[in-house]
Amino acid sequence: MALIVKKFGGSSVASLGHIRRVAWAIASAKEKGEQVVVVVSAMGGETDRLLKLSEEITSMPAGREQDALLATGEQACSALLAITLESLGHRAHSFTGMQLPLITDENQSKARIIDLKTDILKKAINDGIIPVVAGFQGVSESGNITTLGRGGSDTTAVALAAALKANCCEIYTDVDGVYTADPNICPKARHIEKIAFSEMLELASLGAKVMHVRSIELAQKFQVPLVVKSSFNGERQTWIVNEEDIMENSIIKGVTLEKNVSKISLIRIPDCPGIAHQILEPLAEAAINVDMIIQNASIDGYTDLTFTIPTTDLNIANELVNKVAREIKALEVRADNNIVKVSAVGIGIKTNPGVAARMFKALSEENINIEMISTSEYRISCVIEEKYGELGVRAVHHAFGLENKNNHQKEQ
Repeated sequence: MALIVKKFGGSSVASLGHIRRVAWAIASAKEKGEQVVVVVSAMGGETDRLLKLSEEITSMPAGREQDALLATGEQACSALLAITLESLGHRAHSFTGMQLPLITDENQSKARIIDLKTDILKKAINDGIIPVVAGFQGVSESGNITTLGRGGSDTTAVALAAALKANCCEIYTDVDGVYTADPNICPKARHIEKIAFSEMLELASLGAKVMHVRSIELAQKFQVPLVVKSSFNGERQTWIVNEEDIMENSIIKGVTLEKNVSKISLIRIPDCPGIAHQILEPLAEAAINVDMIIQNASIDGYTDLTFTIPTTDLNIANELVNKVAREIKALEVRADNNIVKVSAVGIGIKTNPGVAARMFKALSEENINIEMISTSEYRISCVIEEKYGELGVRAVHHAFGLENKNNHQKEQ
């Protein structure tokens, strides 16, 4: 009997009508003989509503209390779905992250999983009960409620699938899989049938909203079979697999637009050993991810340092960096949140010369200036002005012929 972990995102459970539809799908799977463990996000818009309530009180709420507040969205949804399943004649129990328990570190709003107990879930499954788990949340070793970051229910689902040795983890969302670009930005974006873990990891980290980054890391590490499906219609889906499971591959698999990006520049800082560490260490201690870093050539013993961070961390990062800037006597600190990052992702980048030049040419032909560049063996990223973001995506997407499947070697 197959054990399947099914995760439903906020758009899939946005109303009681949506929850009933999800419950019918789960009941159908159960009646076909599947053993099902369900993971849910908060109802669509609920997390934003709770955040707004918090922000009406203060712009910087205590992390402990904000996590306690936000976790209630998933708890409410899991209970509502369990109630609905019971009304359809199927025994179901809701579980919070604390009840499992899903143990995390102490990083509020960005917690990472340390351990996951499954005894309570295994007992429920053996008793014929459908477990409905509140995603996105856990509990620290000191007993505080923690959250895993926006999209963290994906990580909950994959972690459960790994711990339970499930046959598959199905991610249900409002789209029928992964596309070569966001169809809302690029109408000619093409559906992808199979994508490598490494490519999906880059796409997710660079702004693709289909899956949470850490969920892909976990799936790859523990070899969890992973598939993205639509909650609403269609038979299409995207399997996320090992690189060797894709017999032929295109040079570029997709293009992303990341809006949650800002840059901070420190002007005229001493060019000496330890300065970069002194600037970036407080950000690391605050669990703020620093992405692209550029340091100019030294002139008269001074240099400039620029780096990007998530816009959601800009206020805290700016405060920390200004404190260091005063200590090292930097001339000025500049913060800019009117930027976006356009990235091209694909396994073929590491073996095909000229990919970067092709991307730069596509942007230049639209008169788009590149402010920062970052590369890896799987991606090329360019920071540009915010107002050119969507145009940049369409230009790069077209430059690599992603709208035309004939320009690609078909996934097998």
